[in-house]
Amino acid sequence: MLKEPVLKIIITVLTSFALGLLLGKIVIPMLRKLHAEQSIREEGPKWHNSKAGTPTMGGLIFIGCTFLCLLFGIRNMAAGDFSALYVLALSLCFGAIGFLDDFFKVKLKRNLGLTAIQKSLLQMAVAAIYLYVLYRSGLMSCDLYIPFVGATLHIHPLVYILFAMFVVVGCVNAVNLTDGLDGLATGVTIPVMVLFLVISIATKQMNLALFPASLLGGLCAFLTYNFHPAKTFMGDTGSLFLGGAVCGMAFALDVPLILIFAGLIYVIEALSDIIQVTYFKLTHGKRVFKMAPIHHHFEKCGWSEEKIFIIFVGITVVMCALAWFGVAPRYQ
Repeated sequence: MLKEPVLKIIITVLTSFALGLLLGKIVIPMLRKLHAEQSIREEGPKWHNSKAGTPTMGGLIFIGCTFLCLLFGIRNMAAGDFSALYVLALSLCFGAIGFLDDFFKVKLKRNLGLTAIQKSLLQMAVAAIYLYVLYRSGLMSCDLYIPFVGATLHIHPLVYILFAMFVVVGCVNAVNLTDGLDGLATGVTIPVMVLFLVISIATKQMNLALFPASLLGGLCAFLTYNFHPAKTFMGDTGSLFLGGAVCGMAFALDVPLILIFAGLIYVIEALSDIIQVTYFKLTHGKRVFKMAPIHHHFEKCGWSEEKIFIIFVGITVVMCALAWFGVAPRYQ
């Protein structure tokens, strides 16, 4: 017989999945009617031109599903547990920044939205507020747990929050970079949410567990619309929301270094972009990769979108399992 909290988690995932399928039938036609269509990067792979006109901002589908964490967690919040609400608020703020970016792209009919400085300042402000709230509420300590080693490094609160701000912003933008192929960011984030769900249950943070449970169901439903050939893209609205969800959960569970393992694909995508840009500038035009981020390099090497999806998601599944073994001793 399943215990009530676990049963609630299962119901949340299934309800979110069903809601996501339903929202897809409503949101995608609405986006088409509003002409919220994707503009393709001019310097991108030429075969991506066929994707022009695909509705963007489809991330609203799984964003809508995450509100179930509030519905199913209302009793816990009445008792003073706002952990899921904090993570949802962070994700929504990043999603709002992405929405502004998407809005300007759609309005101007080009693949440029907010400037890099505008996005960075907004993201840093949101990250700072979230981390301060977590610290004041006691959800986040300034003891940095090191997976596998089992050691804890105590850091001054101010230094820790400054460090955490850069981790949050870096993580959010890394997830955004991963969203470059049909279903890729969606598929990679699904096992990451499974990991956070398992850790939440292991630590008996059942109210917090409702957030990854809601997002997990929504992402699985969204993947049916986002897998190649995609009927909709999540847009920056969705990818920045996902970035906020990933780093928000890592800090709410007080295991930020787990992102190095569970988020390995995000890290590789971001590093490939940094390496490419830096090397290009230093050598006045030479490139390390055929194109960055790295998923485009593999595309230009002849890999299909489906192959890249399967390999990248497979790597994430293995790394999430490894990440669990890295932090599990902390909960025994």
